[in-house]
Amino acid sequence: MGIALLSGERSKDPNSQVGACIVSQDNKILSIGYNGFPVGCSDDCISWEREGDFAETKYPYVCHAELNAILNYTGTTIKGSKIYVALFPCNECAKAIIQSGIKEIIYLSDKYADTDSVKVSKKMFDMSNVKYTQYKSRGNKITLEL
Repeated sequence: MGIALLSGERSKDPNSQVGACIVSQDNKILSIGYNGFPVGCSDDCISWEREGDFAETKYPYVCHAELNAILNYTGTTIKGSKIYVALFPCNECAKAIIQSGIKEIIYLSDKYADTDSVKVSKKMFDMSNVKYTQYKSRGNKITLEL
């Protein structure tokens, strides 16, 4: 989870720095990702706003951390792996997680649990036997100062 949180620090989103880390069945890091705009889409040309006309907000442009972690993977398969993520996945990321063969999600926060998107995610995960559990802190502390 620490790697997922650290990768989220790379996000330029002023409201949500979300990171994800995919690990093999024996907990070896396979890929990481964070929420941001697609390669080539400048942060200077697209707004990070959350409200207003849809095309003038961040929502149609942002690639979520989970999707970026899946797309960043350069190996042959991530089937059977686990993904650590700061926020419970939305329905769009849930589809990518299921299709890629990830079998377990460990999430830190479920602050959007009452949204339709997360309710649909949980329904799809349940239907496809993808396990999801909330991360339980062991009280470890990581401090970085660069």
